[in-house]
Amino acid sequence: MLGLLVIIVVSWVLLYFIEKKNIEALGIVPNLNRLSQFVIGFFVIAVIVLINIYIETIVLKVEWKFNTINYSTIFNAFVYHLRSALTEDLVFRGAILYILIQRIGATKALWLSAIVFGIYHWFSYGIIGERIVLLVYVFVITGFTGYVWAYTFYKTKSIMLGLGFHLGYNLIMSFFFESQPFGELILSQTSKVDLIGWNEFYYSMFRGLFPTTLSLLFVKQYLKKVYL
Repeated sequence: MLGLLVIIVVSWVLLYFIEKKNIEALGIVPNLNRLSQFVIGFFVIAVIVLINIYIETIVLKVEWKFNTINYSTIFNAFVYHLRSALTEDLVFRGAILYILIQRIGATKALWLSAIVFGIYHWFSYGIIGERIVLLVYVFVITGFTGYVWAYTFYKTKSIMLGLGFHLGYNLIMSFFFESQPFGELILSQTSKVDLIGWNEFYYSMFRGLFPTTLSLLFVKQYLKKVYL
């Protein structure tokens, strides 16, 4: 929590001394519209992730088993992922991105944010030194996600919709798959079919790009309805 507070203070200082703005420039102060964006983002990505998992269940013939549900653990997971998502969003789609958009333009700023976000995940996933194919895959998938969330911030002038996406994705995935410190909170896989060769590659790309692609399509439609 202290680290998050430091990031907020540093963000405020950067915005004030470089752009003569306060933290409100990030659209972080809650109001009814922003809270609705957060909730919409959360539930939209939750549906998308569940569809993705359903497709995986069909394609890989996954069999699941229900785990004992601990509501206290689920709440702790929610708090953990909210804090984690907010921290990353403030770093990668906060004051620095806002300043870059003003100084070098939106196009360059969004791509730079995406590139850095992709590289960051090499370290957060602990895969530095792994095969180049894995590094490229993680860079493309997470970089594209970073671009869409940065684009969402730029267009809505708030981190809230993207934060809903971020929290929803991480939390729902932790219900089904292994993750640290919280994973397989509701279901866990007991068996599945392993794909090989190009089939594995094609499916992995689909699995990684599908949620973000649908998120981008949703954002574009959302912007047409709300902001035009």
